[in-house]
Amino acid sequence: MAMPIFSPGNDPGSSLPELLRRIGMDPFASPGTLDADHGLDIPHATTCVAIKYSDGVVMGGDRRATSGNLIAHRFMEKVVEADRYSGVAIAGAAGPAMEMIKLFQLQLEHYEKVEGQCLSLEGKANQLSGMVRSNLPAAMQGMVVVPIFAGYDQLRRTGRLWTFDVTGGRYEEREYVATGSGSLHAGTVIKVQFSTDLGRDDAINLVCRSLWEAADADSATGGPDTLRAIYPVVAVIDSLGYQRVDDLDLKARYETIAAQSNR
Repeated sequence: MAMPIFSPGNDPGSSLPELLRRIGMDPFASPGTLDADHGLDIPHATTCVAIKYSDGVVMGGDRRATSGNLIAHRFMEKVVEADRYSGVAIAGAAGPAMEMIKLFQLQLEHYEKVEGQCLSLEGKANQLSGMVRSNLPAAMQGMVVVPIFAGYDQLRRTGRLWTFDVTGGRYEEREYVATGSGSLHAGTVIKVQFSTDLGRDDAINLVCRSLWEAADADSATGGPDTLRAIYPVVAVIDSLGYQRVDDLDLKARYETIAAQSNR
């Protein structure tokens, strides 16, 4: 495909979604009408959480995707790196969610190349908000995507996190956020144990504990599976950037949680 050329008054600028629309490749085009009586069993991602701690944020998500009453996928990656200092966690319709994340990653890279500088952390949250809003026609047909966005603000030198609704409304949270089918249980655990002076290790433990309790109470949320060596995705974002917690580390933490739960 030839490189598109735009006149000065028609230039889409640093917006990748708008560029795609101009060349007839709208990433958020309506999927068409679904059969209301025989709706599709679309795989759905379930529980994700994020909490602030003294030096940044910790994000976590289970690995299970469900389709109706069936487990559609056991290894889904629901927490991904958006760029060096930010991450996205998704719950909702798995297919549109993964496409949205890929487009968001490309948008951040596209903006940096066009403008010659990175977006601010709040600017990134605004970009994601627009993408969620653009997905509203699909959301009205059942393909809802509800992400969490978090990162380390290099200007303020602190972690920040946002949650969204299906209309694209974005809301900055000061302490923690949970989304997905197990969010009530995960959020309750965090609410009870959260404190403003949490350290990195304690914050990781709290995220792990919240996902453990969510999996215990919500059938759509997958817990740690030692037989298959499947553990939630947990990532830390601080002044050093996005760092995923190793599965061996998570295994040790969950063994401790299991021992405490069996007392």
